[in-house]
Amino acid sequence: MTDTAADWETTPLGSYHAVRASLATGQPTAVATVTNVEGSAYRRPGAKLVVSATGDSTGAVTAGCLEDSVADIAAGVVESGDPRTERFDLTNDAEGVWGMGLGCNGVIDLLVEPVDESFRPAVEELDAKRAVTLLTVVASTDPSVSIGDRTTVTDDGDHVATERPGLPSAVVDALGDAVADARTADRSATVTVDTDAGTVDVFVDVLTPAPDLLVFGRQRDVAPVARLGREAGFRVRVVTGRGGQADTDRFPDAHEVVPTRAPDIASVVDAPAHTYALLMSHNFVDDRVALESLLTTDVPYIGLMGPRKRFEEMREEFAEEGTSLTTADLDRIATPVGLDVGGDHPTQIALSAVAEALAVHNGRSGGRLTDSSGPIHGRPSRE
Repeated sequence: MTDTAADWETTPLGSYHAVRASLATGQPTAVATVTNVEGSAYRRPGAKLVVSATGDSTGAVTAGCLEDSVADIAAGVVESGDPRTERFDLTNDAEGVWGMGLGCNGVIDLLVEPVDESFRPAVEELDAKRAVTLLTVVASTDPSVSIGDRTTVTDDGDHVATERPGLPSAVVDALGDAVADARTADRSATVTVDTDAGTVDVFVDVLTPAPDLLVFGRQRDVAPVARLGREAGFRVRVVTGRGGQADTDRFPDAHEVVPTRAPDIASVVDAPAHTYALLMSHNFVDDRVALESLLTTDVPYIGLMGPRKRFEEMREEFAEEGTSLTTADLDRIATPVGLDVGGDHPTQIALSAVAEALAVHNGRSGGRLTDSSGPIHGRPSRE
Protein backbone atom coordinates (compact mmCIF):
# COMPACT_ATOMS: atom_id res chain seq x y z
CA MET A 1 0.00 0.00 0.00
CA THR A 2 1.33 3.45 -0.87
CA ASP A 3 1.98 6.09 1.76
CA THR A 4 -0.40 8.64 0.30
CA ALA A 5 0.35 11.41 2.79
CA ALA A 6 4.04 11.39 1.86
CA ASP A 7 3.43 10.86 -1.86
CA TRP A 8 1.05 13.81 -2.15
CA GLU A 9 3.81 16.19 -1.10
CA THR A 10 6.14 14.98 -3.84
CA THR A 11 6.84 17.44 -6.64
CA PRO A 12 7.46 16.85 -10.36
CA LEU A 13 11.17 17.10 -9.56
CA GLY A 14 10.82 14.06 -7.30
CA SER A 15 9.04 12.05 -10.01
CA TYR A 16 11.75 12.98 -12.50
CA HIS A 17 14.45 11.85 -10.08
CA ALA A 18 12.63 8.53 -9.57
CA VAL A 19 12.51 7.86 -13.32
CA ARG A 20 16.13 8.91 -13.65
CA ALA A 21 17.15 6.55 -10.84
CA SER A 22 15.29 3.66 -12.48
CA LEU A 23 17.17 4.19 -15.73
CA ALA A 24 20.48 4.39 -13.87
CA THR A 25 19.98 1.31 -11.70
CA GLY A 26 17.79 -0.87 -13.90
CA GLN A 27 15.22 -1.14 -11.11
CA PRO A 28 11.92 -2.20 -12.78
CA THR A 29 9.53 0.72 -12.44
CA ALA A 30 6.23 1.93 -13.87
CA VAL A 31 4.87 5.43 -14.38
CA ALA A 32 1.18 6.33 -14.22
CA THR A 33 0.34 9.64 -15.92
CA VAL A 34 -2.94 11.54 -15.92
CA THR A 35 -3.83 12.05 -19.60
CA ASN A 36 -7.29 13.59 -19.31
CA VAL A 37 -9.64 14.85 -16.63
CA GLU A 38 -13.36 15.58 -16.70
CA GLY A 39 -15.10 17.09 -13.72
CA SER A 40 -13.55 17.32 -10.26
CA ALA A 41 -9.98 16.13 -9.80
CA TYR A 42 -7.00 17.33 -7.79
CA ARG A 43 -4.35 16.78 -10.46
CA ARG A 44 -4.07 18.01 -14.02
CA PRO A 45 -2.98 16.10 -17.12
CA GLY A 46 0.71 15.34 -16.81
CA ALA A 47 0.62 14.49 -13.09
CA LYS A 48 2.58 11.32 -12.38
CA LEU A 49 2.88 8.47 -9.90
CA VAL A 50 6.10 6.46 -10.16
CA VAL A 51 5.97 2.96 -8.65
CA SER A 52 8.95 0.60 -8.37
CA ALA A 53 8.86 -3.19 -8.34
CA THR A 54 9.49 -3.06 -4.59
CA GLY A 55 6.34 -0.99 -4.06
CA ASP A 56 8.08 2.32 -3.37
CA SER A 57 6.19 5.21 -4.92
CA THR A 58 6.82 8.84 -5.74
CA GLY A 59 4.31 11.44 -6.84
CA ALA A 60 0.52 11.38 -7.00
CA VAL A 61 -2.26 11.30 -9.59
CA THR A 62 -5.05 12.25 -7.15
CA ALA A 63 -5.33 13.46 -3.56
CA GLY A 64 -5.33 9.85 -2.43
CA CYS A 65 -8.52 8.60 -4.08
CA LEU A 66 -6.87 6.14 -6.43
CA GLU A 67 -3.22 5.77 -5.48
CA ASP A 68 -3.49 2.24 -4.08
CA SER A 69 -5.49 0.99 -7.08
CA VAL A 70 -3.09 2.65 -9.50
CA ALA A 71 -0.11 1.17 -7.65
CA ASP A 72 -1.61 -2.30 -8.14
CA ILE A 73 -2.04 -1.64 -11.86
CA ALA A 74 1.53 -0.31 -12.04
CA ALA A 75 2.80 -3.52 -10.44
CA GLY A 76 1.14 -5.49 -13.23
CA VAL A 77 2.72 -3.25 -15.85
CA VAL A 78 6.14 -3.72 -14.25
CA GLU A 79 5.65 -7.47 -14.53
CA SER A 80 4.26 -7.51 -18.09
CA GLY A 81 6.28 -4.65 -19.55
CA ASP A 82 3.26 -3.56 -21.61
CA PRO A 83 1.76 -0.04 -21.47
CA ARG A 84 -1.94 0.17 -20.74
CA THR A 85 -4.61 2.80 -20.17
CA GLU A 86 -7.21 2.99 -17.43
CA ARG A 87 -10.29 5.15 -16.93
CA PHE A 88 -11.68 5.82 -13.46
CA ASP A 89 -15.23 7.21 -13.53
CA LEU A 90 -16.09 8.51 -10.08
CA THR A 91 -18.97 10.76 -11.09
CA ASN A 92 -21.60 8.53 -9.45
CA ASP A 93 -19.79 8.35 -6.13
CA ALA A 94 -21.91 11.00 -4.44
CA GLU A 95 -20.66 10.20 -0.93
CA GLY A 96 -16.99 10.29 -1.84
CA VAL A 97 -14.69 7.54 -3.00
CA TRP A 98 -15.49 4.30 -1.18
CA GLY A 99 -17.42 6.30 1.41
CA MET A 100 -14.33 8.22 2.52
CA GLY A 101 -15.58 11.59 1.31
CA LEU A 102 -12.40 12.41 -0.58
CA GLY A 103 -14.27 14.45 -3.17
CA CYS A 104 -12.83 12.92 -6.33
CA ASN A 105 -16.00 13.12 -8.39
CA GLY A 106 -14.62 13.29 -11.91
CA VAL A 107 -13.40 11.06 -14.71
CA ILE A 108 -9.66 10.44 -14.75
CA ASP A 109 -7.81 8.81 -17.65
CA LEU A 110 -4.40 7.30 -16.98
CA LEU A 111 -1.55 5.91 -19.04
CA VAL A 112 0.45 3.33 -17.08
CA GLU A 113 3.73 2.31 -18.69
CA PRO A 114 7.08 0.76 -17.81
CA VAL A 115 10.14 2.94 -17.44
CA ASP A 116 12.23 1.95 -20.45
CA GLU A 117 14.78 3.49 -22.79
CA SER A 118 12.07 5.64 -24.39
CA PHE A 119 12.33 7.88 -21.30
CA ARG A 120 16.09 8.41 -21.57
CA PRO A 121 16.06 11.21 -24.18
CA ALA A 122 13.61 13.17 -22.03
CA VAL A 123 15.74 12.69 -18.92
CA GLU A 124 18.85 13.81 -20.80
CA GLU A 125 17.09 16.95 -22.04
CA LEU A 126 15.85 17.79 -18.55
CA ASP A 127 19.34 17.17 -17.17
CA ALA A 128 20.54 19.82 -19.60
CA LYS A 129 17.79 22.20 -18.34
CA ARG A 130 15.91 22.02 -21.62
CA ALA A 131 12.19 21.41 -22.08
CA VAL A 132 11.05 18.30 -23.93
CA THR A 133 7.72 16.92 -25.15
CA LEU A 134 6.65 13.28 -25.18
CA LEU A 135 4.08 12.27 -27.79
CA THR A 136 2.57 8.98 -26.61
CA VAL A 137 -0.35 7.06 -28.08
CA VAL A 138 -3.12 6.43 -25.54
CA ALA A 139 -5.80 5.08 -27.92
CA SER A 140 -5.89 3.99 -31.55
CA THR A 141 -8.27 2.50 -34.09
CA ASP A 142 -5.46 2.52 -36.64
CA PRO A 143 -4.04 -1.04 -36.73
CA SER A 144 -0.55 0.26 -37.47
CA VAL A 145 -0.41 2.33 -34.28
CA SER A 146 -0.43 0.90 -30.74
CA ILE A 147 -0.86 2.25 -27.23
CA GLY A 148 2.53 3.30 -25.90
CA ASP A 149 4.08 4.18 -29.28
CA ARG A 150 6.18 7.27 -28.66
CA THR A 151 8.02 10.10 -30.34
CA THR A 152 10.14 12.50 -28.30
CA VAL A 153 10.37 16.11 -29.48
CA THR A 154 13.23 18.26 -28.16
CA ASP A 155 13.04 21.98 -27.47
CA ASP A 156 14.75 22.53 -30.83
CA GLY A 157 12.02 20.57 -32.61
CA ASP A 158 14.13 17.46 -33.28
CA HIS A 159 12.39 14.07 -33.24
CA VAL A 160 14.34 11.53 -31.19
CA ALA A 161 14.03 7.83 -31.94
CA THR A 162 13.70 5.39 -29.04
CA GLU A 163 13.35 1.64 -28.61
CA ARG A 164 9.57 1.98 -28.84
CA PRO A 165 7.87 2.37 -32.21
CA GLY A 166 7.56 6.03 -33.11
CA LEU A 167 4.44 7.79 -34.30
CA PRO A 168 3.83 7.90 -38.07
CA SER A 169 5.31 11.05 -39.56
CA ALA A 170 1.88 12.17 -40.75
CA VAL A 171 0.59 12.03 -37.18
CA VAL A 172 3.58 13.95 -35.83
CA ASP A 173 3.12 16.59 -38.53
CA ALA A 174 -0.58 16.89 -37.69
CA LEU A 175 0.34 17.50 -34.06
CA GLY A 176 2.61 20.44 -34.88
CA ASP A 177 0.24 23.22 -33.77
CA ALA A 178 -0.93 21.28 -30.72
CA VAL A 179 2.67 20.74 -29.58
CA ALA A 180 3.47 24.43 -30.05
CA ASP A 181 0.36 25.49 -28.13
CA ALA A 182 1.06 23.03 -25.32
CA ARG A 183 4.61 24.29 -24.96
CA THR A 184 3.54 27.92 -24.94
CA ALA A 185 0.94 27.24 -22.25
CA ASP A 186 3.15 24.68 -20.45
CA ARG A 187 0.12 22.43 -20.35
CA SER A 188 -0.19 18.78 -21.33
CA ALA A 189 -3.26 17.48 -23.19
CA THR A 190 -4.64 14.60 -25.25
CA VAL A 191 -5.13 15.32 -28.95
CA THR A 192 -7.03 13.23 -31.51
CA VAL A 193 -5.57 12.84 -35.01
CA ASP A 194 -7.36 11.28 -37.98
CA THR A 195 -5.36 8.89 -40.15
CA ASP A 196 -6.21 7.04 -43.36
CA ALA A 197 -6.93 3.92 -41.31
CA GLY A 198 -8.67 5.35 -38.24
CA THR A 199 -8.05 7.75 -35.37
CA VAL A 200 -5.16 8.07 -32.95
CA ASP A 201 -5.31 9.75 -29.53
CA VAL A 202 -1.93 11.15 -28.56
CA PHE A 203 -0.98 12.49 -25.15
CA VAL A 204 1.16 15.59 -25.62
CA ASP A 205 3.18 15.65 -22.40
CA VAL A 206 5.16 18.84 -21.88
CA LEU A 207 8.08 18.35 -19.48
CA THR A 208 9.96 21.41 -18.30
CA PRO A 209 13.10 21.63 -16.14
CA ALA A 210 12.52 22.21 -12.45
CA PRO A 211 12.93 25.91 -11.65
CA ASP A 212 15.98 26.94 -9.66
CA LEU A 213 15.66 28.89 -6.41
CA LEU A 214 19.01 30.64 -6.00
CA VAL A 215 19.34 31.80 -2.39
CA PHE A 216 22.17 34.19 -1.53
CA GLY A 217 22.97 34.13 2.18
CA ARG A 218 24.31 31.96 4.98
CA GLN A 219 22.34 32.99 8.06
CA ARG A 220 19.87 30.77 9.89
CA ASP A 221 16.86 32.20 8.06
CA VAL A 222 18.10 30.61 4.82
CA ALA A 223 17.25 27.14 6.16
CA PRO A 224 13.42 27.49 6.09
CA VAL A 225 13.63 29.07 2.63
CA ALA A 226 15.61 26.07 1.40
CA ARG A 227 13.16 23.63 2.99
CA LEU A 228 10.01 25.27 1.65
CA GLY A 229 11.60 25.89 -1.73
CA ARG A 230 12.46 22.23 -2.06
CA GLU A 231 8.97 21.16 -1.00
CA ALA A 232 7.48 23.57 -3.55
CA GLY A 233 9.40 21.90 -6.37
CA PHE A 234 12.41 24.16 -6.82
CA ARG A 235 15.96 22.95 -7.24
CA VAL A 236 17.38 24.90 -4.31
CA ARG A 237 20.90 26.27 -4.63
CA VAL A 238 22.32 28.17 -1.67
CA VAL A 239 25.15 30.60 -2.43
CA THR A 240 26.92 31.30 0.85
CA GLY A 241 28.80 34.44 -0.17
CA ARG A 242 31.55 36.16 1.78
CA GLY A 243 33.46 33.74 4.00
CA GLY A 244 30.89 31.02 3.46
CA GLN A 245 31.66 27.36 3.11
CA ALA A 246 29.97 24.63 1.10
CA ASP A 247 28.44 23.28 4.30
CA THR A 248 25.62 20.99 3.26
CA ASP A 249 24.95 20.08 6.91
CA ARG A 250 23.98 23.69 7.61
CA PHE A 251 21.40 23.64 4.81
CA PRO A 252 20.37 19.98 4.45
CA ASP A 253 17.34 20.78 2.28
CA ALA A 254 19.39 22.54 -0.39
CA HIS A 255 20.18 20.50 -3.48
CA GLU A 256 23.50 22.34 -3.73
CA VAL A 257 25.54 24.69 -1.54
CA VAL A 258 28.00 26.89 -3.42
CA PRO A 259 30.64 29.15 -1.79
CA THR A 260 30.75 32.04 -4.25
CA ARG A 261 31.52 35.73 -3.73
CA ALA A 262 28.78 38.27 -4.37
CA PRO A 263 30.38 39.76 -7.52
CA ASP A 264 30.54 36.29 -9.06
CA ILE A 265 27.01 35.10 -8.36
CA ALA A 266 26.05 35.46 -12.02
CA SER A 267 28.54 32.69 -12.83
CA VAL A 268 26.47 30.28 -10.73
CA VAL A 269 23.35 30.82 -12.86
CA ASP A 270 23.32 27.96 -15.37
CA ALA A 271 19.70 28.26 -16.53
CA PRO A 272 18.70 31.94 -16.41
CA ALA A 273 15.17 31.52 -17.76
CA HIS A 274 14.41 28.99 -15.03
CA THR A 275 16.14 30.76 -12.12
CA TYR A 276 14.46 32.76 -9.34
CA ALA A 277 16.84 34.51 -6.96
CA LEU A 278 16.49 35.58 -3.33
CA LEU A 279 19.11 37.92 -1.88
CA MET A 280 19.15 37.62 1.90
CA SER A 281 22.71 37.95 3.15
CA HIS A 282 21.58 40.88 5.37
CA ASN A 283 24.80 42.61 4.36
CA PHE A 284 24.03 45.80 2.43
CA VAL A 285 27.20 45.75 0.32
CA ASP A 286 27.02 42.05 -0.50
CA ASP A 287 23.35 42.18 -1.46
CA ARG A 288 23.92 45.25 -3.60
CA VAL A 289 26.89 43.69 -5.41
CA ALA A 290 24.99 40.42 -5.86
CA LEU A 291 22.04 42.33 -7.29
CA GLU A 292 24.30 44.12 -9.74
CA SER A 293 25.78 40.79 -10.82
CA LEU A 294 22.39 39.11 -11.29
CA LEU A 295 21.09 42.02 -13.36
CA THR A 296 23.64 41.04 -16.03
CA THR A 297 21.72 37.77 -16.46
CA ASP A 298 18.22 37.08 -17.75
CA VAL A 299 16.78 35.72 -14.50
CA PRO A 300 13.09 36.78 -14.40
CA TYR A 301 12.86 37.39 -10.65
CA ILE A 302 15.23 38.82 -8.04
CA GLY A 303 13.76 39.05 -4.56
CA LEU A 304 15.64 41.44 -2.27
CA MET A 305 15.10 40.96 1.47
CA GLY A 306 14.68 44.13 3.51
CA PRO A 307 12.63 47.34 3.53
CA ARG A 308 11.98 49.46 0.47
CA LYS A 309 14.23 52.23 1.86
CA ARG A 310 17.19 49.84 1.74
CA PHE A 311 16.69 49.30 -1.98
CA GLU A 312 16.36 53.05 -2.58
CA GLU A 313 19.75 53.51 -0.95
CA MET A 314 21.15 50.91 -3.33
CA ARG A 315 19.67 52.78 -6.29
CA GLU A 316 21.32 55.99 -5.08
CA GLU A 317 24.69 54.26 -4.95
CA PHE A 318 24.14 52.82 -8.43
CA ALA A 319 23.35 56.31 -9.69
CA GLU A 320 26.45 57.79 -8.04
CA GLU A 321 28.49 55.17 -9.90
CA GLY A 322 26.82 56.08 -13.18
CA THR A 323 24.55 53.03 -13.32
CA SER A 324 20.87 53.58 -14.00
CA LEU A 325 18.40 50.75 -13.50
CA THR A 326 16.10 50.32 -16.48
CA THR A 327 12.38 49.67 -16.35
CA ALA A 328 13.10 46.06 -17.29
CA ASP A 329 15.53 45.81 -14.37
CA LEU A 330 12.98 47.21 -11.92
CA ASP A 331 10.30 44.85 -13.19
CA ARG A 332 12.48 41.90 -12.17
CA ILE A 333 13.29 43.19 -8.69
CA ALA A 334 10.86 42.43 -5.86
CA THR A 335 11.42 44.39 -2.67
CA PRO A 336 10.17 44.10 -0.03
CA VAL A 337 10.20 40.46 -1.00
CA GLY A 338 7.24 38.11 -0.72
CA LEU A 339 3.46 38.00 -0.65
CA ASP A 340 1.61 39.90 2.06
CA VAL A 341 0.74 37.17 4.58
CA GLY A 342 1.47 39.33 7.61
CA GLY A 343 4.00 37.02 9.24
CA ASP A 344 7.29 37.94 10.89
CA HIS A 345 8.54 34.52 12.02
CA PRO A 346 11.42 33.16 9.88
CA THR A 347 9.28 30.31 8.54
CA GLN A 348 6.42 32.70 7.77
CA ILE A 349 8.79 35.05 5.95
CA ALA A 350 10.21 32.10 4.04
CA LEU A 351 6.71 30.98 3.07
CA SER A 352 5.92 34.48 1.82
CA ALA A 353 9.12 34.69 -0.24
CA VAL A 354 8.90 31.21 -1.76
CA ALA A 355 5.22 31.72 -2.56
CA GLU A 356 6.02 34.89 -4.50
CA ALA A 357 8.78 33.19 -6.48
CA LEU A 358 6.42 30.30 -7.27
CA ALA A 359 3.66 32.68 -8.35
CA VAL A 360 6.03 34.46 -10.72
CA HIS A 361 7.20 31.12 -12.10
CA ASN A 362 3.59 30.09 -12.73
CA GLY A 363 2.60 33.44 -14.20
CA ARG A 364 0.19 34.19 -11.36
CA SER A 365 -0.41 37.28 -9.25
CA GLY A 366 -0.46 35.53 -5.89
CA GLY A 367 -3.91 36.85 -4.96
CA ARG A 368 -6.67 35.07 -3.04
CA LEU A 369 -8.37 32.28 -4.99
CA THR A 370 -11.69 33.06 -3.34
CA ASP A 371 -11.66 36.40 -5.16
CA SER A 372 -11.21 34.75 -8.56
CA SER A 373 -13.69 32.96 -10.81
CA GLY A 374 -13.37 29.83 -12.92
CA PRO A 375 -11.23 26.76 -12.28
CA ILE A 376 -8.20 27.00 -10.01
CA HIS A 377 -6.04 25.44 -12.71
CA GLY A 378 -6.89 26.04 -16.34
CA ARG A 379 -7.63 22.68 -17.95
CA PRO A 380 -7.04 22.03 -21.63
CA SER A 381 -10.00 20.85 -23.64
CA ARG A 382 -9.51 17.54 -25.38
CA GLU A 383 -8.86 18.26 -29.05
